[in-house]
Amino acid sequence: MRITDVEAIELRVPGWTGATFDGSYDNCVIRVHTDAGITGIGEVDSVPSVIRAIIDAPRSHSHAMGLKEVLVGRDPTDVEGLWEEMYDATSYYGRRGVVIHAISGIDIALWDIRGKVEGKPLSALLGGAVRDRILAYGTVYPLGETPDEVRRNIDRGLRLGLRCIKIVADPFWRDDLDKTATLIRTAREHVGPEVRLMVDAATAWSKAEEGLPLMPIFKEYGFFWVEAPLPLDDLEGYARFQGYGVPIGGGDLGLTTRFEYEQMFDVGRIDIAQPDVTMVGGITELMRVSELARRKGRRVVTHGYKSNITIACNLGFLAQHWADEPLEYSTSESPLRWELTKERFEIDGDGMVAVPTAPGLGVTLDERTVERYRVR
Repeated sequence: MRITDVEAIELRVPGWTGATFDGSYDNCVIRVHTDAGITGIGEVDSVPSVIRAIIDAPRSHSHAMGLKEVLVGRDPTDVEGLWEEMYDATSYYGRRGVVIHAISGIDIALWDIRGKVEGKPLSALLGGAVRDRILAYGTVYPLGETPDEVRRNIDRGLRLGLRCIKIVADPFWRDDLDKTATLIRTAREHVGPEVRLMVDAATAWSKAEEGLPLMPIFKEYGFFWVEAPLPLDDLEGYARFQGYGVPIGGGDLGLTTRFEYEQMFDVGRIDIAQPDVTMVGGITELMRVSELARRKGRRVVTHGYKSNITIACNLGFLAQHWADEPLEYSTSESPLRWELTKERFEIDGDGMVAVPTAPGLGVTLDERTVERYRVR
């Protein structure tokens, strides 16, 4: 079996301007085709037109190649070997950032093919599932500026069946600690003690001094972690958030490869790595980050705010993961979030999502959605 084509499909919801921080209104879907009629799918949470250019680019020289040229004619089931070849063939202009994003989408599609060839779901390919359901958590944004707004916005997550909710910080939190404490207390009182709460700072603070005064508040109200407190380059700033009794997460806003995560562990001292499978280097590199975290005694909680393709990847990974961690369950209202695949991942009465058992990722593209939103 050989690869015959690598297809990068740009999708975009009409009217979307990109004015807010939500990457689920456009997409770059990857399809890897083979001469056996088996097709693998993946996706990338990045700039679709850039990803397409990296895949389709002609060869410049032996270490600056487009990814399609690397792959056509190769055995798609040699997933790890092809990852190394793609990394080497783009090392002159890649190694981090957007080229790794493009490799990620292709890597996901190759794992999908391997699963279909072997007749196994992703969780089995990665070592075998030790759990068949994963606790889901969803992000509530905006949280609101009054107690009534907080309650109404959190109810959107509770109506989905979530038993685990992440709220998002606003810049005004750093300016009015009393108001912020009131909003956070309202959130905790509204959901009660049984629902887990986390906070995503989403780099609302430009320096550690702006976020550190809030840490005792997060501790008081039992937050399970604080995510992305600072821009990713401020590793020393991340380290300053240690010692407050609340785990610190990072990496979801752009870190790629185990090499960057090792720096974040060693210098930034984060407790939780939050790799996005569509950006970190795909499933192959996600497993390497996972092993790195295990050696260093840290955690891995995967990021995912795209479509059911990403959710399927994360479910397969978390099902076999060495620690029981929750699944990020995007609450975006984009049709690409909900309609890109034929399959749906519903939250059950316990706030959990079932792990796919079909071969590969366990999801199939809804071609009507692809045609409706395709950029031509």
